[in-house]
Amino acid sequence: MRNFKITRKKGEWYNAEVTTTNGEKYQNYFEHANEANDWIYYIWENEEFYEQDSMELLANAIWGCTKLDEELGLLKGNEDNLD
Repeated sequence: MRNFKITRKKGEWYNAEVTTTNGEKYQNYFEHANEANDWIYYIWENEEFYEQDSMELLANAIWGCTKLDEELGLLKGNEDNLD
């Protein structure tokens, strides 16, 4: 679950904490708030999804397309369904 928090105590730098979709947590300090914000977006844009999750999403998408083709009558009964 993605989450973030940027805090600052008077006289200190900004403390940025971020959690990725996979639950990995990161922390860093910045002199300016916009740098902390940019870093959070950088972490999220470059997070790695687990390969197993990616493969499951792909399998579900293919299954959904096949079911839709079946409902629309687009499958011709070929073994590989490549018409």
